[in-house]
Amino acid sequence: MGSATAKAQDPVWPQFRGPESNPVGKHERLPDKWSKTENVEWSLDLPGRGWSSPIVTGGKVYLTTVITEGKSKPPQIGTEYSNEYVAELRRQGLPMDKVLERVTERDIELPHEVKLQYFIYCLDLKTGKVDWRKEFYAGKPPGGRHRKNSFSSESPVTDGKHVFVYVGNLGMWAFDLKGNQVWTTALDANPIYLDFGTGSSPVLAGDLLVVVNDNEKQQYIAAFDKKSGKQIWRTNRDLGGNGQPQQRSGWATPYLWKHARRTEIVTIGPDTAVSYDLAGKELWRLSGMAATPIPMPFAYDGLLYIDGGRGKTLFAVRPGASGDISLKDGETSNEFVVWSQARAGTYLPSPVAYEGGIYALTETGILSRFDAKTGKLTYKTRIDPAATAFTTSPWAYNGKLFCLSEEGQTFVISTGENFKLLHVNELDDLALASPAIVGERLLIRTEHRLYSIKHKN
Repeated sequence: MGSATAKAQDPVWPQFRGPESNPVGKHERLPDKWSKTENVEWSLDLPGRGWSSPIVTGGKVYLTTVITEGKSKPPQIGTEYSNEYVAELRRQGLPMDKVLERVTERDIELPHEVKLQYFIYCLDLKTGKVDWRKEFYAGKPPGGRHRKNSFSSESPVTDGKHVFVYVGNLGMWAFDLKGNQVWTTALDANPIYLDFGTGSSPVLAGDLLVVVNDNEKQQYIAAFDKKSGKQIWRTNRDLGGNGQPQQRSGWATPYLWKHARRTEIVTIGPDTAVSYDLAGKELWRLSGMAATPIPMPFAYDGLLYIDGGRGKTLFAVRPGASGDISLKDGETSNEFVVWSQARAGTYLPSPVAYEGGIYALTETGILSRFDAKTGKLTYKTRIDPAATAFTTSPWAYNGKLFCLSEEGQTFVISTGENFKLLHVNELDDLALASPAIVGERLLIRTEHRLYSIKHKN
């Protein structure tokens, strides 16, 4: 009986952004100060590259990485350097086809340029010791990647008995917790806009493993039997494509929304958010999303929060919707949209809800706090002059908000209605992965290392 109780209390972080898709810690001893040496329980050099988040079950950490044979195009801080290069080449008078050729040569890694090895690691949560590692694919990738992306940006997901790995446009793998491959399912390779690469993580819905694949050929959401890997259903989508150039690719992870009326799968695609039932039938849709959707939806205190993306709207939605619930011109709310905030959407980081506030962080370091119930803006401010580039989603615990920059600095901010920057923690390495919060530990993945941050007794 004692062991069953102990097992029930094992801290679990089963998927991207945690068990509730809203990364909030509950342990009072979670650390708020760290460096490369301070409050570091252990750290591990990670070969290769991956922006996927670590997940945790049964006292073990699982994460994926990809090793490139030969030279790999290195990532760079910020989001505008490709656009700035385009502008510079245009000023030089180059025609657009030549401009794209030069930008691709510098910033896009194409499949014929690389040979890859994809690995999953299992580590001991308390020591960082590698229990096992398995190569699950080797060869050329199914598509290219922008050098800001990685070939392993999708986070694994676990049900506590198996770990499921998904690589967009390549396939899915299931492993038991000892590292034995249980099944694998190959997926068709579909083109992604400008070969930017993939990033939408899978989610579990009971016995279903659900993926969303928004690409330039045929967008779809599909569910697979987690026991066998066989496809149970697939629903094609037709979203976006209205802009010039047409864009149909997306990177947003779906959200399993369980509420009193039903369980639904909420997805954000180009221009439109769509929710489905567990059989893949559309329930409702909401327009007003960005052409390049990245932030993940989530629920908090009875409402669903949808970040429409850079320059777009932040929405709060109540349960029970059906049909098209899009706002009409001039509207800020309707029967199912409780409130909306124009231009409050963010590009890369997903917002976090904590103690009655929604905290939304832009990729350039502007932080906004909204009242979760009313949408009223509490404040909007630049975190710090040094806080310039963000991909990682913010997280919160013990009255503090944590914003990890691409340069490895974590800006620790007091939560509540008044903005106050408390201090900055330095790790001095590129950081684009979102962390895992497990019991009294914080797991932070940087480009080269995985850190277990814990108060030293």
